[in-house]
Amino acid sequence: MKKIVAAIVTVYHKWSHADVIVGKILEGYHHDGQKYPELELAAMYVDQFPPNDLSRDLAKKFGFKIYPTIADAVCRGTDRLAVDGVLCIGEHGDYPKNERGQILYPRRRMFAEVCDVFEKSKRSVPVFNDKHLSAKWEDAEWMYRRARDLFVPLIAGSSLVVTWRRPDLTLPKDSELLDAVQVGYGPFEGYGFHALEALQCMVERRRGGESGVRAVTCLTGEAMWQALDRGEWSKELLEAALAKVPAHADGDYRRLTAQAEDAGVIQIEYTDGFKAAVAMMNGWAYEGDGGAFTFACRRKNQPIESTHFYLQQPDPFAHFAEQLRAIEHTIRTNHPAYPVERTLLTTGILEAAMISRAEKNRRIETPHLATIRYAPRDWPHATGDPPRPMPRAMP
Repeated sequence: MKKIVAAIVTVYHKWSHADVIVGKILEGYHHDGQKYPELELAAMYVDQFPPNDLSRDLAKKFGFKIYPTIADAVCRGTDRLAVDGVLCIGEHGDYPKNERGQILYPRRRMFAEVCDVFEKSKRSVPVFNDKHLSAKWEDAEWMYRRARDLFVPLIAGSSLVVTWRRPDLTLPKDSELLDAVQVGYGPFEGYGFHALEALQCMVERRRGGESGVRAVTCLTGEAMWQALDRGEWSKELLEAALAKVPAHADGDYRRLTAQAEDAGVIQIEYTDGFKAAVAMMNGWAYEGDGGAFTFACRRKNQPIESTHFYLQQPDPFAHFAEQLRAIEHTIRTNHPAYPVERTLLTTGILEAAMISRAEKNRRIETPHLATIRYAPRDWPHATGDPPRPMPRAMP
């Protein structure tokens, strides 16, 4: 029997996160009307309706109802919780930025209103939160604590953790990791989060599991490469990761990234002494052939290992189908497919990096992240051949 879900979204237009996630409940994992998740969308709340909105036409086509409030959607017009799961997708739309350039999506507000229904109804159901929990640590921690207080099975994060890896690479648990470098591209905050999640799903498998982060530094311009030359992060691993990037500009990556406004490197110091770096290679790396998220690491007594986190683009954006499988599992079992603590940690790392970036490369100590501990789980990522890109008829 299908589980009934509500979607709480900021905006729903073509290729928005609402479209590429919720759309797969309506039209099949690959938007082809073939295989579907065992989920039924019954209710939706939409925060903004731009001219290219699709939600109202989709509601007519597929028979779900758009409600005027979040509580109404989760209760389906009654006074009590009336769904088996909730998808909170607070990404895209017209929202302000703070002084550090972070987009202030209403993720805490959305989650808070869902939790108010849980509290009133005296029961909770699983919730998916798209991407990082919030731009602000205080909000992210509040969401995490609120979920624990109400026994909410909470899953969150990026689709990169479940996408294809070329070549296929899964580090053994308790690996003796020496260092790691993740490459990313795109808007520094929005795609920097994806790069951090890709890094974290790998390095959390080091000996002892995840034990927290003590400090974060974001370097930009020539400071990126000065730190590399000083040996603060690994040139060998960077170049192994860059070798996996399928599409990039011609020319020297140092010069091109040093001139790019949105490039930078995030240096992460973990509490157990492990160090890693995320290099946002804007100016050199770009979208092309599956994106430019790549990873390289060194394990004790092992050669360098590297991989490309492949993103299937455009339609059907099948890496989001893999994420939906994890969401479906969580809703059906009441057990998150992978730990939300990963996303809590990456949310905090990203905020610290944005503070460091705004404050001219200042090292930011993160005692609030130093106690985040969790064990990795063996949730599978995509394997085999991705589906062919295909056009689809929009309503």
